[in-house]
Amino acid sequence: MNIRNLLAAGLLALPLLATAAEDPAVAALNQRLIALQANLDTADVAAYERLQARQAVAELAKARRKNLEQARYLAERRVEIAETSARTEVAQREVERLERTRSELLIEASRRDADRARREAEKLRVQAQIQAEESERLRQAAEAEILARQDAEIALSSVAGKQAARVSAAQQNAAKLAREEAELVSGQKLPNSTFGRRGEVFTLPGDAFAAGQASLSAGAQDQLKALAEYLNIGKKGRVTIEGYDSANGVGQRRAQALKDALVAAGVAANRLQVSGKKAAATRARSAEVIIAP
Repeated sequence: MNIRNLLAAGLLALPLLATAAEDPAVAALNQRLIALQANLDTADVAAYERLQARQAVAELAKARRKNLEQARYLAERRVEIAETSARTEVAQREVERLERTRSELLIEASRRDADRARREAEKLRVQAQIQAEESERLRQAAEAEILARQDAEIALSSVAGKQAARVSAAQQNAAKLAREEAELVSGQKLPNSTFGRRGEVFTLPGDAFAAGQASLSAGAQDQLKALAEYLNIGKKGRVTIEGYDSANGVGQRRAQALKDALVAAGVAANRLQVSGKKAAATRARSAEVIIAP
């Protein structure tokens, strides 16, 4: 207990001690209020309820005989309310502290997993590069013998295919962890995405824009916050934004609106290219954000 709380408790007790001899109930209720004030956890909470309780106890100390029972009942309830409110606020503070700690731990764990996956992907990429270099050396050594060269190329092609599949799987796993981290940090969901020859493609649905318009809906803005976080976590390559609409110029404006939103969320503008497509937007697609492989 610090000096301030001791002094406050002592000052609170002084005017109450005079009434303690008159009514044991007054003394007991005052003692409970003093305990609340003296406790480091509850000294700065439920201030209004404690004030009401002190007023009710003071009224009890002054009550006439005919009003004594009612005043005692009211004072006891006020003190109970003050105690309950104080305990509730202390518990709520603890819950909030634990929730903050939990969120911090989840984010840290996600970051560690994503970092581990990125290191694994880099390791496999280096292995693939070494394998490719070895393949080239063997191919050059076998040029003089066509049959031997063909056999070597077939064998190496098989090895390279398996290695490329492993690299692709590791990269997709790293992307999955990065997506989870982006959604956790931003508190929003990413748009649906697929992997293909163009790279990773995020597709915004038709309701991302009003019909024939280039203004983003609230839902699309939330998705772009998560997408910006994802681009800044691990995806460092070139990004192409394509907007679709059958009306002249609308697709280009939609692509530009997406770029502006991503830049506002922290993505470097020089990474983003925009392209408008004069093609009808559908319920499933109004724009695409393409991350080059």
